[in-house]
Amino acid sequence: MNTPAPRVLVADDDRAVRTALQVNLSKAGYDVTLVSSAEQALETLRGSAYDVLLTDVKMPGMGGMELLGEVRTHWPDVRVVVMTGFGSVRDAVAAMKAGAADYIIKPIERDELLLLLERALQTRAMQRELQQLRKEVEQRYGFSELIGISPPMREVYEEVTAVADSSALVLIQGETGTGKELIAHAIHYRSGRASAPLVAVNCGALPENLLESELFGHERGAFTGAVRQHQGKFEQADGGTLFLDEIGEIPPAVQVRLLRVLEGGIVTRVGGEHTVKVNVRVIAATNRDLWKEVQTGGFRADLYYRLNVFPIRLPSLADRRDDIPLLVEHFARKFAARHNRPVPTVSANAMKALQGHGWPGNVRELEHFMERLVLLSNGGEINSVRLPESPLAAPSSAGGGGASLASVGPGGLPVALEDYERALIAEALREAGGVQARAARRLGISRSNLNYRIGRLGLTLQDIRFGVEGRQSR
Repeated sequence: MNTPAPRVLVADDDRAVRTALQVNLSKAGYDVTLVSSAEQALETLRGSAYDVLLTDVKMPGMGGMELLGEVRTHWPDVRVVVMTGFGSVRDAVAAMKAGAADYIIKPIERDELLLLLERALQTRAMQRELQQLRKEVEQRYGFSELIGISPPMREVYEEVTAVADSSALVLIQGETGTGKELIAHAIHYRSGRASAPLVAVNCGALPENLLESELFGHERGAFTGAVRQHQGKFEQADGGTLFLDEIGEIPPAVQVRLLRVLEGGIVTRVGGEHTVKVNVRVIAATNRDLWKEVQTGGFRADLYYRLNVFPIRLPSLADRRDDIPLLVEHFARKFAARHNRPVPTVSANAMKALQGHGWPGNVRELEHFMERLVLLSNGGEINSVRLPESPLAAPSSAGGGGASLASVGPGGLPVALEDYERALIAEALREAGGVQARAARRLGISRSNLNYRIGRLGLTLQDIRFGVEGRQSR
């Protein structure tokens, strides 16, 4: 089956330019239509589909820039290449900012034009493929915010589909920024509890006494400040789903109470004697290795086994790089709509750079990065990207310089990462004057998490006072 020739619409008021373009593009295998004004171009586009519009900037009546705006609004799939006279580079730059795929300066070189058209068509084909893949994901799996069609994500979708319409406890494990909360939402809204509440608790954001009250509720007068009875999250989620994020941060005393509720479905409020029966499906999530926590005594084994009925492990973005183009397109549209900006396109070279980056913050980091790109691009094509630096590559005042392969000792990467973590925590504690709550906020973790890390890393007061690098000299 023969592939139809790419269709190019040429809009230029100069007959000689139109004729030359007709000859050169037809010889190169393009299906060419010629018009002499922007108004005729719009009329032609209303009646037939084209792949590329090649338009002059200055024409009688409607100009090329206004035509570009109309095409971007009504035919966003059509790639627009702007032709401008020598010395009018300012017009070309303005056109790129307004969303043109490319520009070419007259007099036009045939080879340069063919190269631009080929590049425009490649980008258009990539955009169409991304849109089709996105539709396939949504139609097949019905997950509105979960983007990805790579084998690791297909496995996740299958697991969600299998467990959603059940009462099984689910433990979602994955690095920070991989989308654990989105998975919890997908499970809830595909279950028979979808019309009931989905209540979320960040277990690492509250100290022990407040976490108990938040989960289980409290009676009036149970503690200072308890001026009225309070329903906990278990009661609020009755009939629905309770999402316990950062489950690994729960302190031991709260772990015991949580286990009792999970086993019996009965809640006793803090300071109370009466029990309350609840019907709640629990989904827990963690970015920590809970089994390792069990082995080191940081997490109860019986609670681990109770939570780990149906584990779902989310892949890091580095393990699903094929999904990055889909995610980039999704975030570009999302933030363009949020900030009332035109949707930018991403060139093949820029996409290759995005796919080659490590993304230690996973999908969340890519999402924030794309918001910045949308704001900077103003709707034009993104041809190059300045990728965020990895924290390990940044200079460290605590460690005495940037990380390099030379700094990886006999212990390999795990030991090097521990040393880096130890240095960062010591530096944060020094800056905070030893106040752990302040240091935890500076590091973006909970105080209990900081305490755990200090113990695991064996940090001492001398390390904090003099710096980890001073260990060998003391």
